[in-house]
Amino acid sequence: MLDAGVAILEDGGYEAFTIAAVCSRSGVAPPAIYARTSTKDALFLAVYEHGIARMRDDQLVFTDAERWAGLAPDQLVRAAVAEMTGISLRHARFLRSVVLISAAHPEVRRRGSVYSTELGERFAAMLRPVHGLVTHPDPEAAVRACFGTLFAATVIRVAYGPGFATPPVDDGTFTAELGETAARYLLARPDMDAGLGQERQTGKVLEVPPVSCQKRSIVVNRGRAYP
Repeated sequence: MLDAGVAILEDGGYEAFTIAAVCSRSGVAPPAIYARTSTKDALFLAVYEHGIARMRDDQLVFTDAERWAGLAPDQLVRAAVAEMTGISLRHARFLRSVVLISAAHPEVRRRGSVYSTELGERFAAMLRPVHGLVTHPDPEAAVRACFGTLFAATVIRVAYGPGFATPPVDDGTFTAELGETAARYLLARPDMDAGLGQERQTGKVLEVPPVSCQKRSIVVNRGRAYP
């Protein structure tokens, strides 16, 4: 029954969600549903929690330390972004329906805020190992601001489509560009950025000073150096 409710939200959104539709899709008779819940809204919230539980299961990847062991700092940032956006994109059809109804449904908005905050906490925890390389004076605040920006971009894409605010790109390109944005914001070194600008003006090649691989790695991507 709950799976049927999620499928209805994925196919038709909240407007298509009725007790009759759930009965038809699940093959469960109305008396059986009314024995478990008395209103459409109560059933909707149960279905909502069922759909969200699937997304929360996907978030467990952030707690798998072995999966991320050995990644260079910029690779870890990009991996965190890919996992965060991937969760929303994989569940986009369900998430679209609940995001759109949340503006008119205070309880969905409240619960959505709780679950979004939980995702942000896991994203931030995954990136704490790179705090020493974050150029912002408050690394934790920088990571959380980064999450907020990336999460907002992802929710807009899910709710309104890839061409709503920017030229449309496929999901892979979208994710890669967000990863690039996060790596540049968190790890780009201002002194290197300034040097890069000067070298571009003079036509010289930027030389990246050697760094011990035991402490950090340098990854050069699109002409920008990341510690």
